[in-house]
Amino acid sequence: MAGSGWSRRQLLAALGAVGTCALLPSVRAGTPQALLLRDVRLVDGTGAPARATDVLVRDGRIAQVGRAAARAPRGARVVDGGGRVLTPGFIDLHVHGNPLEASYASFLAMGVTTVVLGQDGSSPAGAAAGGLRGWFDAVERAGPDINVAALAGHGTLRRQAGIADDRRDPDAASIARMRELLVADLDAGAFGMSTGLEYVPGMYAGAAELSALASAVAARDCVAMSHMRSEDDDRVEASLSEHIEASRPARTHVSHLKVVYGQGESRAERLLAALDAHRRGGVDLTADAYPYVASYTGVGILFPDWALPPHDYARVLATRRDELRGALVERMTRRGGPQALLFGSGPHAGRTLAQVADAMGLAFADALLEIGPRGGSAAHFVMDEGLQVRLLEDPHVAIASDGGPGMRHPRATGTFARWIERTVTSGGVPLEEAVRKATALPASILRLADRGIVRVGAVADLVLFDPARVQARSDYIDPFAHAQGFDLVVLAGVPVFEQGERTGRAGQVLRSMLR
Repeated sequence: MAGSGWSRRQLLAALGAVGTCALLPSVRAGTPQALLLRDVRLVDGTGAPARATDVLVRDGRIAQVGRAAARAPRGARVVDGGGRVLTPGFIDLHVHGNPLEASYASFLAMGVTTVVLGQDGSSPAGAAAGGLRGWFDAVERAGPDINVAALAGHGTLRRQAGIADDRRDPDAASIARMRELLVADLDAGAFGMSTGLEYVPGMYAGAAELSALASAVAARDCVAMSHMRSEDDDRVEASLSEHIEASRPARTHVSHLKVVYGQGESRAERLLAALDAHRRGGVDLTADAYPYVASYTGVGILFPDWALPPHDYARVLATRRDELRGALVERMTRRGGPQALLFGSGPHAGRTLAQVADAMGLAFADALLEIGPRGGSAAHFVMDEGLQVRLLEDPHVAIASDGGPGMRHPRATGTFARWIERTVTSGGVPLEEAVRKATALPASILRLADRGIVRVGAVADLVLFDPARVQARSDYIDPFAHAQGFDLVVLAGVPVFEQGERTGRAGQVLRSMLR
């Protein structure tokens, strides 16, 4: 695998290693129909060159890779690939939403077969009250339309332990309680822990607190993922070092790798060099990114911590209004001005901050004061195209959407289609490498032993498509348009999405397994 950073033997060993965070054996109701995919161009996920072949699926798993007999097995459905590309299902490492409340059909439409929830320090919606075990059981009973994995959210654990959001030094008993809750979530099947150190309450957490939790994650060879303390140009390397040190000895993963305010490919090279230096020092370090130049998060990210919950915002306005206004002017000006923020939720959805301020008859800073830190989420156009493209090409960076059902950002419906489109049109990386970064690489990060590669015995999560026809149709004006060009999506041998429509429901809850 030229340029991938992994040998085929290393990758197969990582994915085949049963241990600590490997996948529990699949349990399904009923037996999937046998499926024979003839005349496909197999891109198997390892980065190996594509090859023409047939693939036979039986009982939800890959039964044969190679030219099949002229007569199909009795009862098998035969799909004529016509030379189209067959790959493992894409694994999206960073997703939001709740499968108990929303369909993930828009993810199936772009070839995603597994989503990982519990991001940015927040456990999946609905898991906060009783932990992940009950939530996993509820999702399993409901029967999701996509495979669902999850992380335990540090901020959720903090609140479950009764720690005040703005407390910076929890006592030993509180940290021990958090650790107990984390262990329970890992025992229930979480693949690791996420932190959101730029958000409340994660922004108040220190090294001692995070390290105490990371040791529990490391004990199971699970992963510590983080929305780091800062992604700003002048702070991102320091935030990276903090995340690595706080995660030791757990495996370390950076969510939605970016450099806010940074410019140019050379800036990307400096950040990638910093990541490589940590790897040479023995750190098992990966990241993910999406192919868009706008992030999407709450407008609270613009406000200083002293204006955020649990502080009383009304009191802040009454006592520190001018100071807050000045901070907002400085922050928003550095982020490209009011035209670089597009509201995606709340009463101002679909309008820029500049348009909202104009409609209110106010300067943008005064409009923000009125809107407040809980005034909705928005797309923030704060990234440089050349810089982000270079980060995406790095062999240790997986593709992930940071999207969710109903999100007003095209990444939620277009990330993987846009990634394949770019591969076809720009040739930045070969198709085989582009697929590896969406399949085997994320599978290895999660320690998913039987997904991410098309090989005999693996679970048959598959996608069939013609790369030249793949298109991300969504944009910032219409963020909900589904991707097109992914002709067939299969979950554990069951066709669930065909020719632009959901045709079945066969998602599973994926739980990690302790040694």
